[in-house]
Amino acid sequence: MSLLAWLGWSEAPSRLSSRSPADMVLETLMMELAGQMREAEKQQRERKQAVRKVCTGVDYSWLASAPRPSYDLSPGERLQLEDVCAKIHPSYCGPAILRFRQLLAEREPEVQEVARLFRTVLQEVLERMKQEEEAHRLTRQWSLRPRGNLGTFKTRARIAPFASDIRTISEDVERDAPPPPRTWSMPEFRDPKAD
Repeated sequence: MSLLAWLGWSEAPSRLSSRSPADMVLETLMMELAGQMREAEKQQRERKQAVRKVCTGVDYSWLASAPRPSYDLSPGERLQLEDVCAKIHPSYCGPAILRFRQLLAEREPEVQEVARLFRTVLQEVLERMKQEEEAHRLTRQWSLRPRGNLGTFKTRARIAPFASDIRTISEDVERDAPPPPRTWSMPEFRDPKAD
């Protein structure tokens, strides 16, 4: 199904304009909300008609004209949603729409609940943006951090795991025992002083 048919546009899509990406994100998200609200209202109306048909046994849907939308956002709520939408980075617009559609498909909400779900999705996206920005900042900070010179560390600390001033019993036993026979692939080294 065509996206244009789904949104109910009657005119051809306009060419790309010179609007800012933030304005395009705001417009896209608000159009998605309006379209999903119309769809939720349509589904709610169909459910009511199906219940009425089952209860009365008669279908008068052919007689009814298309009703006007009964639910609309208040101006204050619309401004709040537009303010949140303006904070969304363009690269997060698509994932926000997909997450919104997924929630609507899972819950099949009433038309009044659609705006609340939309706000929830936008808050999730803003939180994810904040977390990724923080991770990016920490990565940048870590990569720009001055590194210490390892040469100075080597001169200060000498690592000798087998050297010890404390005599142990195992050293005495190992010193008096003959060396173990070597495998065929390794040559046998002898101390010239021992011969």
